[in-house]
Amino acid sequence: MKNLIVFYSLEGHTRFIANIIESIVKADLLELKPEKEVPKTGFKKYLWGGKSAIFKEKPTLKNKIPEIKEYDNIIIGTPVWAGTYAPPVNTFIAHTLIKGKNIAFFACHGGGDAKKCFDKLTEELKDNTVLGTIDFKEPTDEDKEKITKEIEKWISTILEK
Repeated sequence: MKNLIVFYSLEGHTRFIANIIESIVKADLLELKPEKEVPKTGFKKYLWGGKSAIFKEKPTLKNKIPEIKEYDNIIIGTPVWAGTYAPPVNTFIAHTLIKGKNIAFFACHGGGDAKKCFDKLTEELKDNTVLGTIDFKEPTDEDKEKITKEIEKWISTILEK
């Protein structure tokens, strides 16, 4: 089985989780990088990021998206912004034909709405089989060993070794 981890990370939380998943699962890693980044701090971060998420903007990405047809499992990671997934993930979904795949979602957040985010991703990718979801509240502030064990347990329930 060929695996792909696709993620967007503004502050590093989602990248932290993606790297742990990659250390457990043999997978290709695709970090979505928008040409124009949202500010990382302050009021503008919430204003621009929230507006972009609510209006389902699709920012242009710097990097090339690989052929998805060669992957069996796709694990998608996103921060939760305004109860939904980040705009670069929206770009990935809009410009990639993802059908008949096994998919899983992980999300990082500051306080919730992961279920709402996962529901939106599931609806957007309804022609696929959702293997599972997992979320983390500000994981870079947690013990890496604890987080790794949690991810290992999750991976063992969703992917064949």
